[in-house]
Amino acid sequence: MNTPTDTSTTPPPEARRARVAVSTLFFVNGFTYTNAVPWLPVIKNGLGLSNAELGLAIAAMPFGAILTGMLAGPLIHRFGSGRTAVGTSLISLGALPFIALAQNWWMLAGALFVLGCADTWTDSAQNSHGLRVQRRYRRSIINTFHAVWSLAAVSGGLLGATMAGSGVPILWHLGGVTAVLVVINLVVSRMLLPGPENSEREDGTNGHDGGRVRMSGRAVVLLLALGVLLMMAGGIEDSAASWGAVYMTSELDSALFLAAMPFVACQAMMTLGRLVGDRVTDRFGAVAVGHASGLLSAGGMALALALPHPVTTIIGFGVMGLGVSTLFPLTLAAAGNVPGVRTGDGVTLVGWLGRVGFLAFPPTVGFLADSVTLGGALWVIAVGGAAAFLLAPALRPRT
Repeated sequence: MNTPTDTSTTPPPEARRARVAVSTLFFVNGFTYTNAVPWLPVIKNGLGLSNAELGLAIAAMPFGAILTGMLAGPLIHRFGSGRTAVGTSLISLGALPFIALAQNWWMLAGALFVLGCADTWTDSAQNSHGLRVQRRYRRSIINTFHAVWSLAAVSGGLLGATMAGSGVPILWHLGGVTAVLVVINLVVSRMLLPGPENSEREDGTNGHDGGRVRMSGRAVVLLLALGVLLMMAGGIEDSAASWGAVYMTSELDSALFLAAMPFVACQAMMTLGRLVGDRVTDRFGAVAVGHASGLLSAGGMALALALPHPVTTIIGFGVMGLGVSTLFPLTLAAAGNVPGVRTGDGVTLVGWLGRVGFLAFPPTVGFLADSVTLGGALWVIAVGGAAAFLLAPALRPRT
């Protein structure tokens, strides 16, 4: 049974400084690539790429993440989660100007491939370090880090759109962003927690000497369950970006402005859910929040599909965004606290499976949509929410 977390203990100063540092790392991570997204049409025209060629170049990012993502665990145990997060974030930033400097498809795909590799390493490392800080706080703070990421992603996209629309040269923009974020990264690196990687854990798991830790059968099963849960979360979260506007225009004949609203509603409610998620988790426990998240995700998509009208669709995607908001942070937190499994290994494995969900769901929905209708195919997302509800017990804290 879950019990509310004691929030009366004041965290030590080094934990408060580290929380600011980890929040900053999440902001930098969310802000980096999203600055380049509004420039993609300009890059496409400048390089003379077809839609298919641009799509393949963009796919180099998730391909790099899937191909090399499992290296994050060894990196964390060799260098520590803090130094790994800072170092791999610098690699991402180093790749950003090369998007502007690309002279052909290969250079563009290469820059995005490096960005994808470094992004997945940073993701695992910053979440692992965030869990170190959370243990010192003795209450949930992981959702706030992801809320900062969401705000950064929106901010990066808005800045990129502003720069692209005002005629600023792309290299000046991406180069300037890189320079500023590099300085910020180096400044906050001095605020991260020192010491052995798993020193805050109370279950006897250390593994900070770089040696291998043998996982028990129960730990493997739990990690796989959490991995499937994160795959469901990834598919649900991606559905608004991949299919919200298409559904509004093709099935409901909505204007272009309204077509963007399911994604906006989903992102806005997801950010809100992450801002309040820690308090709700401390009050009701991770399993109860996971059950509610699954129900809201499934119910939101069901509302959008069962009552096919622009207003109900926008509301449904917003409810779905609120539901999925806490699934990613809570699942990664549970993966980093599996008894007998080093934090970096758990977060890396489950995070890697979550990225598979981001890749698998869009083509699955697309193939089904070609066979039936897009509205019929999107019921897969509601099923994913129901699956998340059933898998929520995997979020129970274990010692």
